[in-house]
Amino acid sequence: MQGGDPMSSIIGAVLWMVILIAIFYFLLYRPQQQQRKKHQEFINSLKKGDKVITSGGIIGEIKGIDEKTVTLKVAEGTMIKVLKTAISAPFEEEKEQKEG
Repeated sequence: MQGGDPMSSIIGAVLWMVILIAIFYFLLYRPQQQQRKKHQEFINSLKKGDKVITSGGIIGEIKGIDEKTVTLKVAEGTMIKVLKTAISAPFEEEKEQKEG
């Protein structure tokens, strides 16, 4: 026969659930929330002349900004309009260093 107290086993189970929820919060949810906030700040700071990369991998220079869309110049004479949410990151050209 088991002599354990049923109340202590319930408290133990609840305690484990709280610990698991805390682990998921700090390892999964909170970092994603911070990343979303950082991306939203980036989107809000966009201005004409910025070079950006879209989520599809298109690199372009911002020529116009509306409430929900951005007009990108992707080549001479070629403009495309994309949603602001499709802008994923700023584009910084790598400067090649020539060793001579």
